[in-house]
Amino acid sequence: MSLIIEWRNGYDNLNNANLCLFSLPGVGNIGKAAIDALNSTNEAQEVARLHHTALPPLATLDEDGLLSPPHLSVKMIQYSDSDCLITITGTSQPLEPNNQGLMAREILDLLKHNQLSELVVLAGMVDDAARKEIFIVPSSSAYRVDLESRGANVRRDEPSSGAIGMAALLSSLGPVYGIDSACAIATTIGSSGDIIASQNLLTSIDQWFGLNLVIPKDANKKLIEKLKEISPSNRDDLVAELTQTHDAFYM
Repeated sequence: MSLIIEWRNGYDNLNNANLCLFSLPGVGNIGKAAIDALNSTNEAQEVARLHHTALPPLATLDEDGLLSPPHLSVKMIQYSDSDCLITITGTSQPLEPNNQGLMAREILDLLKHNQLSELVVLAGMVDDAARKEIFIVPSSSAYRVDLESRGANVRRDEPSSGAIGMAALLSSLGPVYGIDSACAIATTIGSSGDIIASQNLLTSIDQWFGLNLVIPKDANKKLIEKLKEISPSNRDDLVAELTQTHDAFYM
């Protein structure tokens, strides 16, 4: 086994979490930005770091200013008196397909060992700029029925070309490990960080799973900061134009 689990802050398990939200950098960085924001606004606590020999050999400074080896960070969010979820994210993934498969299976082993029941991968999908939509694709028919009963926007015909990478493996291999798994997708142009799509994705996840989390509401503020670099003189007008309708799209 190539996965090393470094437990943090006194934890030695996943604290009976029932749901895992997972994302890595990808299209528009939608999923990763969503999880990073969720961790920040809900005071998530790091419970573990996942070290794997397949990750690119890049050590970086962590939030404490310490040199840290490549890893995925596992954090816990308490969303009710008795329930919590975990998030898993990082800055990279294995580059070779066989190593992606190996790491995905070892992460699923960890989740199964801790009796976690649901895994949702957050991702973006490149689409036409006029289409701004959030939907979810499960990996078993039973879980599809469950998600539909919760009011989720479940799709059977997308993504038509499938999905690749470690996140795709995690969201599709869940049933093999006795875990209900799915991929929640936000459409985007995909050329840059899509802040509004990330926020809308979190809102949908919160509603579908009844989590009552603190959802970041500062997408417009961040959008203004980005547009300031592009067009300082009329950034507020640009924000109004981009966000004046429900399906306004930020690129």
